[in-house]
Amino acid sequence: MIDLSAVQLSLLVLTGWLDRRERQALAYLIEENRLLRRQLGRRPLRLTDDDRRRLAARAYPLGRQRLRQIATIVTPDTLLRWHRQLIARKWTYATSSPTRRGVLAEIRRLVVRMAEENPTWGYTRIQGALKNVGHRVGRSTIARILKARGLPPVPARPTSWETFVRAHWGAIAAADFFVTEVWTWRGLVTYYTVFVIDLASRYVQIVGSTPRPDALFMCQVSRSH
Repeated sequence: MIDLSAVQLSLLVLTGWLDRRERQALAYLIEENRLLRRQLGRRPLRLTDDDRRRLAARAYPLGRQRLRQIATIVTPDTLLRWHRQLIARKWTYATSSPTRRGVLAEIRRLVVRMAEENPTWGYTRIQGALKNVGHRVGRSTIARILKARGLPPVPARPTSWETFVRAHWGAIAAADFFVTEVWTWRGLVTYYTVFVIDLASRYVQIVGSTPRPDALFMCQVSRSH
């Protein structure tokens, strides 16, 4: 029968011997690296991208504290920064740059859309809006694009009801009545309730309720709100 305690003891002795040999080899490499670095003096090392990737991959598992003890070519912060860049590059997918024809088509589309949705915008205002999104376009170019689409300059540019509503959607509210039948000591009475709804947010506010929705009531509602 195999003596398990003897096997375990042998493994411990072997592990300790290998660990000691590994530490000795590492100490030698560190010292050798320091001697080579001393001979180089202040001359900068020229590392390739592949050199940086390999060093970063080996350095990250050691951690900053351990790297302070052994790293001599570059600082631990530099090694860890290279590793972060390595990870970021892995998840960065190259995208094909748009062609000039595609960029011109996008500019034309933006010019027409801005003019149609903002009928009070002139060529200078559209030029400024395009600059805000990264496109530098001359006023004459904007004029040619709009003329080709049959859109005249301000103020002759027509405004459709749909365009007007879309441009002012955030400032438009609607008002209406709803009725409620209420039992009172006099019997069933109809109450008329005025409400206002903000079209953009759908927020509804009750502004008044009365059984007699006459002019006096409406004046009171308008003054109080």
